[in-house]
Amino acid sequence: MPRTGHPAARQIASVARALAVLDAIADGPPELGTNDIARRTGINASTVSRLLATLADGGLVEHVAGSGRYRLGMRLVQLGAAVLQRVDLREAARPHLLALVRELDETATLSVPGEEEAVTVDFVVSKSSVQSVAQIGRPSVAHATATGKVMLAFGDVGLPSPPLAPYTDRTITRLPELAAEVERVRRLGWAQTVGEREEGLNAVAAPVWNSESKLAAIVGMQGPGSRFKPSTMRAAVEPLLERAAAISSALGWSP
Repeated sequence: MPRTGHPAARQIASVARALAVLDAIADGPPELGTNDIARRTGINASTVSRLLATLADGGLVEHVAGSGRYRLGMRLVQLGAAVLQRVDLREAARPHLLALVRELDETATLSVPGEEEAVTVDFVVSKSSVQSVAQIGRPSVAHATATGKVMLAFGDVGLPSPPLAPYTDRTITRLPELAAEVERVRRLGWAQTVGEREEGLNAVAAPVWNSESKLAAIVGMQGPGSRFKPSTMRAAVEPLLERAAAISSALGWSP
């Protein structure tokens, strides 16, 4: 049979039924009996019993001797970890950065949290003639950028020690104000800056989560204040959050 580069269209029914059994156990209580699984899947109980025996032999489910029921097996954890090890953050995020730029026509950035500041690891520039500056390896000042505020709100870091450098007249330089702003970011789930790091540069940012629901990255949109105004920034929040959630899902996160 010639190779087409695509998966075969025809499926194996027994494998599809086995997947249905796994889904039923995953979506139900911690343990399920054979008859419970049969009712949930619509598969004959004797067939379910044989499928469970096969899945248990492969370590995908476990038979609980005390209750006679079944639960998901540790082999699934091993397989999931192997998948996540192969996921490249930039590769997973790149299509979503491109989509954000197409939709919003501003520069999209991808940053990873560091010990004190987040660092840009990828970006896609706007097609507009006036563009904001993005650079690989550029740190995001924790108290003066949208990306930095997201890291303070959701990352494993504390507030920076004073004094807080005043980059512009809008920069937050008092710790109580910064603490209140970080709490606001936690409540909303996203951050913004209006000319706080650079005059005339505005930005919004949102967290990206990994499979352990920990901060893995930060997606941001930035643009000149003459075009990326507060009303435009608010309109960008929903697509930004959607793309951040999609990247999180690719990294194994489940809300």
